[in-house]
Amino acid sequence: MERLRRIWLFYYDGFRNMSSLGRTLWIVVLLKLFIMFAILRVFFFRPALADCETDAEKSMVVIENLTK
Repeated sequence: MERLRRIWLFYYDGFRNMSSLGRTLWIVVLLKLFIMFAILRVFFFRPALADCETDAEKSMVVIENLTK
């Protein structure tokens, strides 16, 4: 348990004492990750099996996509 506490304090102190440039870079990284996973996924990548109702239809879609 003490080891986990020391690891937590190590990262906590590191982020707390980070320079303004480091904080700005982390904000840019987190913003890009949000855009990639939240916005692009919702608008551009629809689930391939969303239109399938039965297991047979789902398996056919998977087979067709794997054998292209």
